[in-house]
Amino acid sequence: MQGVSLNLGVVFMTCRCLALPSALLAILLLLGGCIGRMSDDLSRAVLDHPDPQTVRQGIPAYLLLLDSLLLDDPTDKKLLASAASLYALNSSLAAADPVQRRRQAERTWLYGRRLIESRGAEPLSERSADDFAAALARFGKRDVPRLYAFGVAWLARLQANEEDPAALADLPKVEALFARLVELDEGYQQGAPQLYLGVLRLLRPPALGGVPEQGRAHLERALELSGGRNLTAKVELARRYARMLYDRELHDRLLNEVLAADPTAEGLTLFNVTAQEEARALLASADDYF
Repeated sequence: MQGVSLNLGVVFMTCRCLALPSALLAILLLLGGCIGRMSDDLSRAVLDHPDPQTVRQGIPAYLLLLDSLLLDDPTDKKLLASAASLYALNSSLAAADPVQRRRQAERTWLYGRRLIESRGAEPLSERSADDFAAALARFGKRDVPRLYAFGVAWLARLQANEEDPAALADLPKVEALFARLVELDEGYQQGAPQLYLGVLRLLRPPALGGVPEQGRAHLERALELSGGRNLTAKVELARRYARMLYDRELHDRLLNEVLAADPTAEGLTLFNVTAQEEARALLASADDYF
């Protein structure tokens, strides 16, 4: 669904863990309180890994570990954030199988909602626009990690159901959520709230009420917040902005800059390698598009 797909390659930025050998997984189940620190170490391993295929192959075992830990403690916020993030990543990696992608996304949604929605209260995602805006205003800076994980889980669900008009009707709420995250902490995850907001604000062309310059500004700010190291922001500028305005010169310049860059950057290497793969594909299709 060209022009509407949310391209959740950027969901990689939320991943908190990497699978371990099965014997070590069994040991981890006995460690209890050590899992939080291990998750942080695994997060760095994932984000700094240069091979997406290795990460893809390692994910399933750790997903099962998180599921088992959450059976014992279903309200642990750190585990819920890790599970929501990793299932979102796995959903994006399952793009070739739409059924598996939807299953993974629903698991993401389960954990993401549990992170943010109080027992007995009306689900945040189902509130009216006015009630939703009021609820967002009550979140503060300390809530950014769980609100962000919830937003990414929601995006993963929309991506997996992108042909469902009912699911896409939630896009204004998701956009409002990331706008709130930008207000609270635009630099979280090296500018990820700005990156997501930029993508969301570039989904509609000007003829349908879109304001491309706003989207461009958000993506450029995301790039600035990462110190220029986040190659995904440049890919999204080419894909969302340059293609929307049929600016071939800008499109090719951005993508060639991505390919010429060193993808190695703390916390961004995995995303940057993926961004370079996408840049090659976009350049290869440019003659047909333009």
